[in-house]
Amino acid sequence: MPRFHARVLVSLRPSVLDPAGEATRAASSRLGVEGVNRLRIGKAVELEIEAADADTARSRVELLSDRLLANPVIENWEMELSEIPANGTGQSA
Repeated sequence: MPRFHARVLVSLRPSVLDPAGEATRAASSRLGVEGVNRLRIGKAVELEIEAADADTARSRVELLSDRLLANPVIENWEMELSEIPANGTGQSA
């Protein structure tokens, strides 16, 4: 059965305050890194999944993202999906 590599990027919705991002932005200035006007913290989730085809894999990862990986009230998510070659890692450059 084909294997797929999925990367789900989860981030706070723009309307949601991000105290961790703001604290990191402020710390960057204290480190001498100027010009950072906005910084948001999110998370990246990577998984490998077996499925009959890319559409099935995408549907399964969408279900995981909607119900488990992200809080739909305060977070958005986006997905990257690639088929893993029979003898490879599936991670795109």
